[in-house]
Amino acid sequence: MAKTAKKTSKEKTALEIPLEELLEAGCHFGHIVAKVHPRMKEYIYMAREGVHIFDLVKTREKLQEAISFLQKVLADPENQVIFVGTKRQAAPFIKEAAQKLGMPYITTRWIGGLLTNFEEIKKNNLKKLKKLAKQVEKREGERTKYEQEMLRREYLRLKKDYEGVVDLKGIPAALFIVDPKKEKTAVAEARRMGVPVVAIVDTNTDPRPIDYIIPANDDAQKSVAYILGKITESLLRKK
Repeated sequence: MAKTAKKTSKEKTALEIPLEELLEAGCHFGHIVAKVHPRMKEYIYMAREGVHIFDLVKTREKLQEAISFLQKVLADPENQVIFVGTKRQAAPFIKEAAQKLGMPYITTRWIGGLLTNFEEIKKNNLKKLKKLAKQVEKREGERTKYEQEMLRREYLRLKKDYEGVVDLKGIPAALFIVDPKKEKTAVAEARRMGVPVVAIVDTNTDPRPIDYIIPANDDAQKSVAYILGKITESLLRKK
């Protein structure tokens, strides 16, 4: 009887990510056949008109594994996960997901040394950004218009790159990345620091540096939005 109940529970979990929804979101479209990375072939179902098509059963399975890992990580309220996606198709959805979860994010460019040289970046940039934010808001009367403008420009310059990580407490418990091929510096720093990486990985990317891969289309907005939406929904429900 217990075995039957366990099976039913697994079936119910699988139904939360219907294959039809993955298909409708365009998660199945990979790159052209000529661009395939050999290590991604196990996640490919077929080629259609010169384009590889993902096996969505495997996509769903890997997405569920990634969600399970992130749920365990964020079960500890002290842990943080940095959400990274600087390509235009991903940036708005990365920011939205991270803000809903109260997590740090990067949507403009990866900050070199954010993990490998965190204490220096925190001291020279993150603390400075917080200080400038207060000064710009106060608009202290003794400053000239020129000084106030220079202060504002410096604030905006730092805000562009560091706004999403201004409350990063230290080395994160994990990274979530859209397109690890584009974000290779972030992946390299994470590996160097022993930080696990969860990523949406397309057919043209080497999956070996990634700890939890989600084999899916990382170029289409609808695909990225769907996957991030499912992750966000699952994590919020767990919390």
